[in-house]
Amino acid sequence: MLNLINLTFHYRKKPALFKDFSLNVQQGSIVGLLGKNGAGKTTLLNLLAGLMPPQSGDILLNGYVPFERHPSFLADVYLVTEEFEFPQVTIETYVKAYSPLYPSFDVIKLAGILQEFELDTTSKLNQLSHGQRKKFLIAFALSSNCAVLLLDEPTNGLDIPSKSQFRKVLVSSVTDDQLVIISTHQVKDVDTILDKLVVIDNGVLLLEETIENLNQRYYFDTVTKLQGMDPILYHEPCSMGYKIIKPVDDGHESPLDMELFFNAVINHALNQD
Repeated sequence: MLNLINLTFHYRKKPALFKDFSLNVQQGSIVGLLGKNGAGKTTLLNLLAGLMPPQSGDILLNGYVPFERHPSFLADVYLVTEEFEFPQVTIETYVKAYSPLYPSFDVIKLAGILQEFELDTTSKLNQLSHGQRKKFLIAFALSSNCAVLLLDEPTNGLDIPSKSQFRKVLVSSVTDDQLVIISTHQVKDVDTILDKLVVIDNGVLLLEETIENLNQRYYFDTVTKLQGMDPILYHEPCSMGYKIIKPVDDGHESPLDMELFFNAVINHALNQD
């Protein structure tokens, strides 16, 4: 569903953010797009949404070239941006005005998500808090039933209960024929809902792997000391001693500590060959 082939992109008078970057992701996945600040996560989502073209290389998303902005493409791809603005209208008015742009929009699904998020359709969007507006934007995106959902830092601005609501709503709303790409630096907010992990740094693809394969390959633990724990692939100090990553032994799996794993990948501590 997503094919990036030798993608090169740079902003004017700046070094290339991506150079010969390639990536392939199939539908039916919730993908976590991780990277340090400035790694190009937001830029990549904007390229996928067709907001700007690459200097070279090919992007094919859902069968379309995004920057050609074909009406059928725009009706089946939804980008939730980190920064957003709404007109001074009620939720109900906004939905009536914009939902027809998405042929698969489900008003019943929207009603259920709004109830879960405790949002009233008579509320004016400009009078809601930032977190409430963010929840409405997420609700609208999920209810669009677009084949591709691009979420840029979706949990920014949400309090702890709302983050839990977000995870519950996302998992229950997404179907097997959709592709969801979540760009985030708040790894713990999404670590339990991802199917696949993509890590980029300085325009380079450091990792592309399913969560299932990572769980089968790496073991995560917390220990009081490092002595006698070999082989340790990566470790960090914590209040209880050390968080460690080891190879899986005898098929024993552990919950994936995504923040620890991300740090290990960024620091090139793991051999991905």
